Amino acid sequence: MEYLEAIVAKIRGRFDEEDRAREEALRLSRELIRTCAQSIRAIHRAEFEGAETLLASARQIVAKIKDRLAGFPDIYNAGYVQDALKEFAEASSVMALVQGLPLPDPDEIGVDYAAYLNGLGEAIGEMRRYILDIIRQGRMERGDSLLDQMDEIYFALVTFDYPDAITSGLRRTTDMVRGVLERTRGDLTLTLQQDALARALDEARRGE
Repeated sequence: MEYLEAIVAKIRGRFDEEDRAREEALRLSRELIRTCAQSIRAIHRAEFEGAETLLASARQIVAKIKDRLAGFPDIYNAGYVQDALKEFAEASSVMALVQGLPLPDPDEIGVDYAAYLNGLGEAIGEMRRYILDIIRQGRMERGDSLLDQMDEIYFALVTFDYPDAITSGLRRTTDMVRGVLERTRGDLTLTLQQDALARALDEARRGE
């Protein structure tokens, strides 16, 4: 049955190609996640030049993933690849928010829309951490401004009322964002009230 041997050889060849692509996609995805995490860490340390260098490396990894998986859409759309792209969208969004720059466009950074929206939502969690640092530094006005931007992101995310199969679980991300916003607003409000009370007491003591 020579025809069967030819069919089997063809299928095996394709499977071998897919297996190699999958292994490389796993490696690149892990590398992308690690690079994005390092970039976010640098942002929190205000090491912006280093963070930008890491983001540039991440952009190159994204390009490699898209190029390597051009003929393998099933692998490209696999959860681990999309999770890595989501991490890149998150790191890029955090960088923009912290530096007061426009949010990155998903088409420009090469991230699918669902991964981009989920990454944007998860960036809110990192911004809460950043705002808590700002509170400790006494930079209340900056924290209030960032909270307003986080609100805008949340209100944009809740407008995407589509099935999870389309948005990759965006509803869960949006629920998380709402909780983060409520806690952050509470922390900021309490600190502002305490600061106002401290000033009032100080003025009262000076007036005695």
